[in-house]
Amino acid sequence: MGYKNKRFNIFKFATMLKNSPNMGTGSLTTRGDPRVLPFGRFLRKTKINELPQIFNVMNGSMSMVGPRPQMEDDFYRYPQHVQEKIYDSVPGITGIGSVIFRDEEEYLSAPGVDPIAFYTEKIAPYKGEVELWYLANKSLWVDIKLIVLTAWVIIVPRSQAPFRWFKNLPPKPEWMD
Repeated sequence: MGYKNKRFNIFKFATMLKNSPNMGTGSLTTRGDPRVLPFGRFLRKTKINELPQIFNVMNGSMSMVGPRPQMEDDFYRYPQHVQEKIYDSVPGITGIGSVIFRDEEEYLSAPGVDPIAFYTEKIAPYKGEVELWYLANKSLWVDIKLIVLTAWVIIVPRSQAPFRWFKNLPPKPEWMD
């Protein structure tokens, strides 16, 4: 879902089996997810699969930095007040939610965790709050820092740099430690 909840086609290299959103955990991907193609694991880990989104930036459906576009089901997992604000923003190739949840699969794959329930009850509310933080604090300087941090967390996935670089982020929940 994009600006004003408009559906749009997002350009990406295919990394999963065809029809994956209708299998397993739907739009959520867990560690070792059998729907991910062998070479797709490499593309996803390095985020190379996201590079074609530069065409989305060129056609105006996305920006370089902003809240990540969500599949419809995932968008509606955000609390209502978050949905209302994100609705008014152009989605980005990267953003604070992408940087903080660089390794989201790790949380969704923890032993005994129901991935859909965990995403809905824990990840979506906090991710929504950090996306609102971005919308309230966006500037050229914040965008530059987020682009640099995006490259950094690809190299150092468990980095705490976002919390050091942006001291006024919403407090990190205990389950993230």
